[in-house]
Amino acid sequence: MNKSFEKWSKAAGVRAVKTIAQTAVATIGTSAVLSAVDWKVVISASLLAGLLSLLTSVAGLPEVKEDKEE
Repeated sequence: MNKSFEKWSKAAGVRAVKTIAQTAVATIGTSAVLSAVDWKVVISASLLAGLLSLLTSVAGLPEVKEDKEE
């Protein structure tokens, strides 16, 4: 696999997982009590946020510097 793609996919994956976790916490936090959490909404919103994070990462990630030598 190309080293650049490997670096990008790792960084984008980490970013997407963090986004999923943050969205889940925020969505769960909107419920007054834990028993009132709509888990389908939490899961779908979190996965959508993760997908959007990956798509946004296509534009570039500041933590992945391009090597000009390649």
